[in-house]
Amino acid sequence: MTITVESTHMEHQQRKWTDYFTFCTDHKVIGIQYLVTSFAFYFIGGAFAEVIRTELATADPDFVTPALYNQFMTMHGTIMIFLWIVPAGAAFANYLIPLMIGADDMAFPTLNAVAFWLTPPGGILLLLSFFVDGGAAQSGWTSYPPLSLISGVWGQEIWILSVLLVGTSSILGAINFVTTIFKMRIEGMDLHSMPLFCWSMLATSALILLSTPVLAAALVLLSFDLIAGTSFFNPTGGGDPVVYQHMFWFYSHPAVYIMILPFFGVISDVLPVHARKPIFGYRAIAYSSLAISFLGLIVWAHHMFTSGTPGWLRIFFMAATMLIAVPTGIKIFSWCATIWGGKLNLNTAMCFGVGFIATFLVGGLTGVMLSSVTFDIHVHDTYFVVGHFHYVLFGGAAMGLFAGFYHWFPKMTGRMINETLGRAHFILLFIGLNITFLPMHELGLLGMNRRIALYDIQFQPLNQICTLGAYILALSSLPFVINMFVSLTKGEKASRNPWRAFTLEWQTSSPPAIENFDEEPVLWAGPYDYGTDSEGVDAEESVEDILAEVGANSK
Repeated sequence: MTITVESTHMEHQQRKWTDYFTFCTDHKVIGIQYLVTSFAFYFIGGAFAEVIRTELATADPDFVTPALYNQFMTMHGTIMIFLWIVPAGAAFANYLIPLMIGADDMAFPTLNAVAFWLTPPGGILLLLSFFVDGGAAQSGWTSYPPLSLISGVWGQEIWILSVLLVGTSSILGAINFVTTIFKMRIEGMDLHSMPLFCWSMLATSALILLSTPVLAAALVLLSFDLIAGTSFFNPTGGGDPVVYQHMFWFYSHPAVYIMILPFFGVISDVLPVHARKPIFGYRAIAYSSLAISFLGLIVWAHHMFTSGTPGWLRIFFMAATMLIAVPTGIKIFSWCATIWGGKLNLNTAMCFGVGFIATFLVGGLTGVMLSSVTFDIHVHDTYFVVGHFHYVLFGGAAMGLFAGFYHWFPKMTGRMINETLGRAHFILLFIGLNITFLPMHELGLLGMNRRIALYDIQFQPLNQICTLGAYILALSSLPFVINMFVSLTKGEKASRNPWRAFTLEWQTSSPPAIENFDEEPVLWAGPYDYGTDSEGVDAEESVEDILAEVGANSK
C-alpha cells in the first residue's frame, strides 16, 4: 500500500481555470488539455460518422455527393485515430504517470507542453481542408497512391501536414514517458512494483519511437510526389505504390496497439480496484505488453495479402499475426481471473471495464480469422474488416477510455460522477455499438465493399440496422455530456481516495495539488494487494494512526 502525508493545516494550491488555455508545463494541466481536445474531436469525428451512416441507409447516394462522402469518410477515420484515440491515451499517460510513480512532474515539462500544442493546429488544419480548392482529402485514412495523387492536391497535402504534426507530438510524448518512468520513480519502487498502466505506456512508447518515423518518411515522399512531381510512389513515372503500403503499414498496424495498449493498462488498473482482488498474473500482463509491442512490429504485411505478396512471405506474416493472439489472450484470461469471485462493485467504471473485455474479445477473435491468408483474401476490403476494426478500436479502446475516465474522474476534478447517468451512457453505448458493427461482419461475408456510397440493393436492410445502431451511439453521448456538466457543478465532493485504491495517485488530494504531493509518498505494499493483510490498513487513515498500528502489530 502507498501512503503520503497530507497537511491538515494548509490549503492545497490549485490551478486557475485560465491555466488550461495557456502554455502550462504542469503534467496534470496538459493531461486535461489532451483529454478535452481529444473529446472535442471525438464529437466532430462522430458527427462525420453519422453523415456516413445516414448516406448508407439507402443503396443510392442521395444524402451527400459521392465526392463529399469520400471526404467525410477520410476525415472520420483520420480524426478518430490521430486526434481522438491516440491523444486520449496520451491524456491519461500525462496525468497519471508522475502521480503513479511519486514524481512531481514529467522529466521534460516544456517538451511535454510543446507536444500537446502541436495537436490542436494539426486538427484545425485538417478541418480547414474542407474549404480549399478541391475539398478535403478523399483517399481514406490510408491515403494509398495512386488514388491520393489524383483526388485533390491541396486537401491531400494538408492531410499530410496534419498527420505529421500529430505524429511529431506522439514522438515527443513517448520520449517523455519513457524517461519519466525509468528515471523518476520514488525510492523503493522497482519496475515490478509500479502500476501496470506504466508498463503499458512503456510498450506503447517503444512502438511510437520505432514506427512513427517510418510513416513520417512515407508521407514526406508522398508530398514530394504531390507537389514536386517526383515518382517515389507514382506508377506512371516508374514509382511503386506497394512500397508506400509497406511504409504506411509498418506504422499503422503498430498504431492499432499504440491506440489499444494504453487502455489495456487502464483496464488492468480499474478491474482490481472494483473487484477488490489482486490482479491475476501481474508479471504475465506486464511482459505480455512488451511482447505485443515487439510482435506488433513484424505483422504489418497481413494488410497486404492481396498486394502481390509472395506466398512464403504470406505464411510468415500469417504465423506472426496468429502468434500475437497469445500475449493478448494472456491479458484476457488474467482480467477474467481477476474479477472471478471478486466483490464486484458494478459502478460505471466497472461496467465499462467488463464491457471492454466482451467487445474486445469479439474484435480479437475476428482478428485471428483475418490473419488466415485464405479467409483474408475472401473478405479483404469488405465490411467484415470494418466490423472487426471497430470492435477492436471502438469496442476496445473507447470502452477502456470511458472506464478510465469514470474511474479517475474524482481524482481529476474532486467531484463524484452521477452513477445513474453513467450507467445510462454505458447501456446506450454498448447496445448501439453491437447493433452498428455486428451486422457489418455479415455484410462483408456477403461481399459488400467498404468505402463506397453506392451499393447493391440486397445489402440495404442490414445497412439500415447499422444506421439505427449509429443513431443509438450518437444518443449515448447525451447522458455523457449531461453527466459531465452536472457532476462538475453539483457533484458530490470526492475524498482523497473514494475507491480505497492502493496506487500512489490516490494518496494525494482530489484534485492533486500543483506539486502533486506535500511530502514524498512511501510504499507500504504493492499496487494491487486487495484482499491481503495490507487492505486492513484504511487508505484514509492518517500516517500517525498507521504508524501506531504497525508499531502495535510488531510488538
